[in-house]
Amino acid sequence: MFERILVAVDGSPHSSKTIPVAADLAARYGAAVTVVHVREHERYEGQDVDLGPPQDAESLVDAALERFRDAGVSASGEIRRVTPGNTPKEIVEVANQMNAELIVIGTRGMTEWKSLMLGGVANKVVQHAGCPVLLVR
Repeated sequence: MFERILVAVDGSPHSSKTIPVAADLAARYGAAVTVVHVREHERYEGQDVDLGPPQDAESLVDAALERFRDAGVSASGEIRRVTPGNTPKEIVEVANQMNAELIVIGTRGMTEWKSLMLGGVANKVVQHAGCPVLLVR
């Protein structure tokens, strides 16, 4: 059913919950996993400003890959750089490029007013993805 699974990670607690869920599905279906971390950057006064979490992008992806490999799942990683607001679009683009059959992404839910008004990354991925999206709380 699922041969290629894309897992989006951002370093948040909800994001880390996606890994065991995706690892279980990948093991059940013999799927390969691609871990993607989309990092927002902006140019400010001639400098490239990283708007991502304090954790280094490479170590974030490497830690996720190690967890998949420890579970016996074949996994590779990608880091993408985008301008602010383009994270959902980039996740969907990566899924399209790899012909993903499932996207696994964490969500905080729609309890925060800001998320309700602006639409979170997960919500936008669900709206635009060409494959099923599994939201993990």
